[in-house]
Amino acid sequence: MFADRFEAGRRLAEQLTEMGPWPGAVVLGIPRGGVVVAAEVARVLRLPLDVLVAAKVSSPSNPEFAIGAVAPDGEVLVNAEAGFSGSEVRALSGPALAKVHRSLEVFRAEGAPHDLTRGAAIIVDDGLATGLTALAAVEYARRCEATMVVLAVPVASSGAAALLDPHVDRLVVAEVPTQFSAVGQFYARFGQTEDAEVVALLAEAATRTTST
Repeated sequence: MFADRFEAGRRLAEQLTEMGPWPGAVVLGIPRGGVVVAAEVARVLRLPLDVLVAAKVSSPSNPEFAIGAVAPDGEVLVNAEAGFSGSEVRALSGPALAKVHRSLEVFRAEGAPHDLTRGAAIIVDDGLATGLTALAAVEYARRCEATMVVLAVPVASSGAAALLDPHVDRLVVAEVPTQFSAVGQFYARFGQTEDAEVVALLAEAATRTTST
């Protein structure tokens, strides 16, 4: 159990510190809640912070069910267990990609993405239920030619951990509980993260990185 996303980030940072050092690495938070966790990781490790926005492609009959996920470059990851073909998922991915682009406009504004070719991409989220969106983020970091792809999350279902482990160089998970219903059950405080908080955390990290 974590008090909040900040504490979860500090827990992850402790584990990552033991694995370091991390020269040239960039911490990439998956918005929105993942950026709060990532901000603490970046602060403790004294690394730059950025966002890596991916979004689920929802089923037409059930918006909560992900039939795929889309990355910032428009690449679509298909959920093989959802019963939709690749062409069907791609045809339904427009709203998700538009959401990704809107989020990037808000969070990154005029700033350019960090270069991932000089060190590890440490991708952080506040937890993994299915892991599909995180997998889309991981594959995007690969396409950006990151020298190493690390996925760090405070909590993950056993299924999500098994899905992601073969796709990353290192998977860092603080807790993989035997009973998993939702990410929020492992936080005492798990309120919605607003866009303004993400923007503020990114600005604070940019100031800190510039001054060091």
